[in-house]
Amino acid sequence: MTAAFLIALLFKIALTTSIVVTASLVVERSGPFVGAMIASMPTAGGAALIILAFEHPPDFIATGVVGSIVANVAGAVFALAYAVLAQRHTLPVALGGAYGVWFTVALVSRQIEWTATTALLLTAVVFPLTIAAAARYRIPGVVRRVALSGADLVWRATVVTVCVVVVTAASHSIGTFLSGLFAFFPIAMGSFFIILHTRVGGPTAASVAAHVQTPLIGLSLGLVAVHLLAIPAGVWWSYLVGLAVCVGWNAILWIVRHRLRR
Repeated sequence: MTAAFLIALLFKIALTTSIVVTASLVVERSGPFVGAMIASMPTAGGAALIILAFEHPPDFIATGVVGSIVANVAGAVFALAYAVLAQRHTLPVALGGAYGVWFTVALVSRQIEWTATTALLLTAVVFPLTIAAAARYRIPGVVRRVALSGADLVWRATVVTVCVVVVTAASHSIGTFLSGLFAFFPIAMGSFFIILHTRVGGPTAASVAAHVQTPLIGLSLGLVAVHLLAIPAGVWWSYLVGLAVCVGWNAILWIVRHRLRR
């Protein structure tokens, strides 16, 4: 085991841990709408893309994020499935069922030759349906503050780190589409739901999941920006623009919501 390998591994762990743990702490201390906006940001997925950029050329990233757009659609279905199941079922049943739905969507997606256009078309068809279906599970108000232990942070950081490292290591053999797809496997979102479900109950956790549909549209738009700019502008500039698109979309949602409430 070389020193370079150890340094790279430590970097992956530190990067993923800082992004995911910081975001999740904010989620658990915010209302469902704000929490959903933060949960929709590219936390673990963004960390995976950063690490992939160190190991692959821009054309790999540009092609791979098409799979990430499809994965984001699957993430919207995952959140909806959890919101439905968490109303009356225990955490293992609700989260296990939601992950089962995600894997089913992922397996079906492998049968299609995706392009950015068809992935966007899928987004345009699925998101309005999930937004409408999740409306009944949205609860207004603030999520009660939850007490996090050191063990909570350790297991969360460990699980997400393992997921990111496995995807990165496998990217050399599974190809561009699956690399992009599994980079946005909803492990970070699932960890939010685990903490919230066990601390404040299924319906409240489900409310965060039900609010996440609309903010996730911004993530799809950001991934499109990465796809379009990775080669002509460079991967890092494309990431910066993609993140700006995500943040800008959420800012628009916040302003619209604030004005409607006034």
